[in-house]
Amino acid sequence: MDLLKAFNSISDKVEGALATQGFSKQKIQSNDNELVSLYTSENTAYSVVYFKDKMHMVMRSCPMTEEGPDNEWKTLATWMFDPENDTQKEADSIANDFIDNCTSSVAIKRMKATKKKKKNNEDEGNADPLFLAKRFVSYFPELKDEIAYEEENYYPFRGVTFTKEKLLPRLTEFVNKANKKEVSKLCALLDKQYSNGNLDTRSIITIVILNGMPEDKHNWFKEFLSEDLNKAWGAALKYKGKKVKPAKEKKKKTTMMQRLQAQQQQQQ
Repeated sequence: MDLLKAFNSISDKVEGALATQGFSKQKIQSNDNELVSLYTSENTAYSVVYFKDKMHMVMRSCPMTEEGPDNEWKTLATWMFDPENDTQKEADSIANDFIDNCTSSVAIKRMKATKKKKKNNEDEGNADPLFLAKRFVSYFPELKDEIAYEEENYYPFRGVTFTKEKLLPRLTEFVNKANKKEVSKLCALLDKQYSNGNLDTRSIITIVILNGMPEDKHNWFKEFLSEDLNKAWGAALKYKGKKVKPAKEKKKKTTMMQRLQAQQQQQQ
């Protein structure tokens, strides 16, 4: 069976089922190894992916952010599909299983839980520096790998250090070239994260990010930032030029092999 025909058949059936729940299909680029379709609502994203090298047809989901899917995908179902041997019958079976995974009572409960969790995070203002850093991946995609490295090697996430070394230089370069509309959009992001953020996140936004912005663009920021954030930034400006204590660097995580070797040495 033609692969693209099979993939479109499955994707169209999933789209029809999700449309009744308020999901919309988004335009997304496939690549040489993957065929991809994406469906999003306010709180949840579903994706159908075919991996050509593995011949796997996959259904997955993740929460939504203001910038789009957070890309912390959870695989819901995986099927083998061989275009040379499989037929429309197998494609229909895959589609029916995928639909069950996104319309069953369990799926509905999962969506409600995601929505409730998102609302609680916003109400309680407990978004941490790691959450803040991930919001800038849409601006600087290379941050994704750097965040993953930081998570793998340091605990807790070194919010101040990461922002100063990885994020701030890129933001400064971006703002130096930005127009007022682009700065306005950045300010909206900072306002949202400041409102939802915990104390560490708010301090990073004011003392590290805003204090680090080019002075010739300060008036633009003051124009677009909310009253609350402008007030907090004004208080933070007295710290500009002073040394800010970075997040305490923790010992790098050890691998399972390293832990086993250490145990063996202790037993000898």
